[in-house]
Amino acid sequence: MDGATRSIRTLTRAEVDTAVDWAAREGWNPGLADASAFLAQDTHAFRGLFLDGALGAVISATRYAGGFAFIGFYICRPDLRGEGHGLALWQDTFRTLDGPVGLDAVVEQQGTYAHDGFVRAYANFRFGGMAAPAGAPDPRVVDITPAHLDAVTALDRACFGFPRQDFLKVWLAPPQGRACVFVEDGAVKGYGVIRRCRAGWKIGPLFADGAEVAGALFSTLAQTAAGDQVFLDIPDPNSAARALAERAGLAPVFETGRMYRGTGPDLPLERIFGITTFELG
Repeated sequence: MDGATRSIRTLTRAEVDTAVDWAAREGWNPGLADASAFLAQDTHAFRGLFLDGALGAVISATRYAGGFAFIGFYICRPDLRGEGHGLALWQDTFRTLDGPVGLDAVVEQQGTYAHDGFVRAYANFRFGGMAAPAGAPDPRVVDITPAHLDAVTALDRACFGFPRQDFLKVWLAPPQGRACVFVEDGAVKGYGVIRRCRAGWKIGPLFADGAEVAGALFSTLAQTAAGDQVFLDIPDPNSAARALAERAGLAPVFETGRMYRGTGPDLPLERIFGITTFELG
């Protein structure tokens, strides 16, 4: 690609779909409808580096209130790796960010991100497998309705650290999946979403006030994927989340490190039984 003209800009919707396809080829197994929810949060999140008009590298930097951003989809086309294109896109993207930044880094890249000022906070583990059959449905777990939205939004903000109402409007209505709440004595004590992915189904987020609530939500959501694989991404400090996954017959299949440059949110990890996605936090 010597002499190629290099440019960087926000991706079109069709190009975002290409970025998601690249992520699938990397084995990241994105949800079938993830792009719409990501773009609902930040229409300028996805950026690309082009060589003579051809897409060569991609990254997402999804912005939230208060200047916080989360990095994902950082991929360089395989035939262009080692030529500095990914780094050029990374550096250009960070010139547009002026607050704390988070990301979930694969183990082998954590040292590289540390050199750029990122500090590892804790590990996340993806658990996956065929979920064990659940018992009788818990009547306290019901589908999310408009009457639950205020409480779900408040719980999500407490567990994610920042408001993301536009994202939730899309995420809570997966075209293939289900979104549920746990309600007791009129109070929402947890919520979770399951969505169809390129392979199997992912549950995320799974936010709950305790293991009983999380377990009831997980059991109901996992029934949507009966006969197929289920994946749950948990923060390692939440030992109750690990126990839940293991009881369900899931095993660790992938690890990342949550890292922050600048001061990241002080998250209630004991309430986070499943993060939303490795691309959004």
